[in-house]
Amino acid sequence: MPLTVRPIPTLDERINDIRMRTAEIVNNDILPNEQALRRSGHGGYVDDTQPAVIDAKALREEIKQKVRRAGLWAPHLPPEYGGMGLDFLAHAYMNEVLAYATGAAALFGVVAPNSGNQKILLKYGTDEQKEQWLRPLVEGEMESGFSMTEPENPGSDPRSLTTTAVRDGDELVLNGHKWFTSNGHAADFFIVMTRVVEADHDPASGRGQMAQLIVPTDTPGVNIVRGVGIWGRSTSDHVEVRYENVRVPASNLLGAVGQGHQAAQDRLGAGRVFHCMNSIGQMWRAFDLMVERATTRTVHGGPLQDKQFVQGFIADSYMDISAARLMTIQAAERVARNDRGARTDISSIKVFVPAAYSRVVDRAIQVWGAAGVSSDLPLSSMYLGARTLRLADGPDEVHKVLIAKHVLDRYATEGGWDFGN
Repeated sequence: MPLTVRPIPTLDERINDIRMRTAEIVNNDILPNEQALRRSGHGGYVDDTQPAVIDAKALREEIKQKVRRAGLWAPHLPPEYGGMGLDFLAHAYMNEVLAYATGAAALFGVVAPNSGNQKILLKYGTDEQKEQWLRPLVEGEMESGFSMTEPENPGSDPRSLTTTAVRDGDELVLNGHKWFTSNGHAADFFIVMTRVVEADHDPASGRGQMAQLIVPTDTPGVNIVRGVGIWGRSTSDHVEVRYENVRVPASNLLGAVGQGHQAAQDRLGAGRVFHCMNSIGQMWRAFDLMVERATTRTVHGGPLQDKQFVQGFIADSYMDISAARLMTIQAAERVARNDRGARTDISSIKVFVPAAYSRVVDRAIQVWGAAGVSSDLPLSSMYLGARTLRLADGPDEVHKVLIAKHVLDRYATEGGWDFGN
């Protein structure tokens, strides 16, 4: 079933045009070849037991070139780096269309973790760092990873990080233990969250200030332990890594010492909104698949669409998607105008949208029956992705605490909460 996209009356002509042209490529070039493209896509699976009907790699390159010619490449990057230069809100609206097809974002130049790292390099990188690391990353000559989470410390509390980079002359000596470092097997460099300890540091003053550090993966002492198995798979591209006396130039610091936490929040805050818009695109797809099955399948003497249980699924999923989409657009609008309420809305969608996503996909699987959990459909991978999002970028419980704190603070200082603003 193709994606149905029409112009949104309240959006400006340019955003509507971007959405329509994105949908055209998704419908004409990606959806008809989705299974083949998934065989070799970035972050996807490779099934060597099945013969390739088409040259997936060549097809991917062909679609990428078509995207470039259409002026839809790398919406998150400025024109000087070959991107579209979209503002935050326009990019969010494009994402929900792009996410309809699994893996489509990579064909438009948006590949995690590279895209997030590119944004951080753009904002915090020096001119030299941009030439050495950003430009090759944009041009596909390099891969990158993001190394933050530590197995010994709670990922939901960045203040607990114990990885250190001790200054030694013009170098920093990095020691630490990380896991779930993204794109670990392919990355040419990691952006590592660490604490910088000065040579004359007094331990009584604390553990050092947070910073982000560019670490080439071929540096002695960068030891990849394993790909961390996820959801029953024996390995993944998220790796466990030990940094053991890794020496890098102090000029590899990304931004100033003390800016590390803010840089991470810049990366993760925007990412949470984009993840939610991506989830809405996937929910949209799951909803279409569910309705398609309901309208074409006959069970016990009648079409599925006439069964009240199935009608309930359709109604509940419609409400879930509508609510999730409106909440996410409101959050995106507040981020775009630097509204002080944006943090509360980001936490709200971070909790609500993955839960709604799980419900919508679960209903679609139920309507499809055994086929719903097969690899013939994207529903099973959506289901796992939805559950993972309840942990990624901060677990639900942390965000609920933040929401409550913001609300209670507003009541204490202003006497109430204005839901209209």
